Amino acid sequence: MILQQLPILKHFTDSLRKRGGHAHRRGLLLARAGWIVLALLLLANFVASIPAYYKILRTVCISSVQVQCAFWQLTPGNVEALHRLHLSVGSYAAYFVTLDAAVSLLFWVVGILIFWRKSSEWTGLFVSLVLILFGSTGISDTLLGTFNTAHTLSLIPAFLLLINVLQWPALGAFLVTFPTGRFVPRWSWLIILLWIVQFGFFWLTNFGLFPPELLLLLVVPLTWGSTLGIQVYRYVRVYDAVQRQQVKWFVFACVVGLSLIAINAVLGEVVPGLSAANSWYQLFGGTITALFNAAIPLGVGIAILRYRLWDIDIIINRTLVYGTLTVILTGVYVGLVIGLQALLRGIISQDNSVAIVISTLAIAALFQPLRQRLQKLIDRRFYRSKYDAARTVAAFSATLRQEVDLDQLREHLLAVVQETMQPAHVSLWLRQPERPRQPRDHASSS
Repeated sequence: MILQQLPILKHFTDSLRKRGGHAHRRGLLLARAGWIVLALLLLANFVASIPAYYKILRTVCISSVQVQCAFWQLTPGNVEALHRLHLSVGSYAAYFVTLDAAVSLLFWVVGILIFWRKSSEWTGLFVSLVLILFGSTGISDTLLGTFNTAHTLSLIPAFLLLINVLQWPALGAFLVTFPTGRFVPRWSWLIILLWIVQFGFFWLTNFGLFPPELLLLLVVPLTWGSTLGIQVYRYVRVYDAVQRQQVKWFVFACVVGLSLIAINAVLGEVVPGLSAANSWYQLFGGTITALFNAAIPLGVGIAILRYRLWDIDIIINRTLVYGTLTVILTGVYVGLVIGLQALLRGIISQDNSVAIVISTLAIAALFQPLRQRLQKLIDRRFYRSKYDAARTVAAFSATLRQEVDLDQLREHLLAVVQETMQPAHVSLWLRQPERPRQPRDHASSS
């Protein structure tokens, strides 16, 4: 009786699967349609915001409260720096609006490519939506903030407020679920609530209802630290090799962008005069922020679409080596120039040209040895398994040239494979050498 019912159960199970598949496809179709409608609205907001933002950048913000100025709007000190560089306010406005639009278009291009290639997956739809959501608002919400300053955007204020409300929780959801698109552990969706709270505190800070120092010291570290902790846990416990490569691409892009911002901040504090309000250096803040924002869609796009194209481990390795080498050599060069200037001026009364020549020659002599030492140090510290494998293979190559015993060579080969590749099981078959065939004796056979 049970055997007779098995085909009926199989048919019922197959029908349920087909219904689930049809429902999944219908859901994806509705999601794609909603994505297209929202993208068109965001594109309209993007296009309509550019002329209004250009008009704002052509005016000078004379308010003593920086929050009341639009993003990267010129101050009287900036205008003074522009005049010293023989540049007009209009040229600055045109440059920055062009840069803002170019970075925003990069978000759009990567988002549309992901939608085109990965719209059959919910993760692809969500990631592409997050990208165009941020691309439509410009660098640091510059184009979104245009409405609050100029009141001249063509779309209704409620829609703009909805964009601002949605983009930061969407960013939190993206950071918590990338690249799998799932909340693991399941309670990790609670991190999105922290992003909503952070957004609320940002609004309170803009209206002067919440001290910005408390926001930077409490709310922001809690939100970003919790998100980073979830990603570290997922990287160690959840991700497979492919997903780890995708995360490395995204993190690498973010680290490159953050490094630019950090270098900009350090130079502004260390070098005298750069932090002044009328310094030419203050004009580059928006450019550095644009470069940071440009790194994010590039990292996301490569992580999702082209993560197999390049070996990210090699890129990270080279970045660590040459980045550290650049910092060390720069410090040595500056120290040598300053020290030799003081020494030579007191001894032979020479100017700084001799010190520069000597320092340059010293840097040229130090470059290759220091690079090799840094390469070995970073390989031992961060790529220990590959470093040990390379040393093992090099030692085996030396043994291979000297070993003549076949049994000893076989044991060495198995040991090297076990140590470097660490397979579950290793076995080796050696083909028996063929015996040379004896030529036929035609004379005897005849």
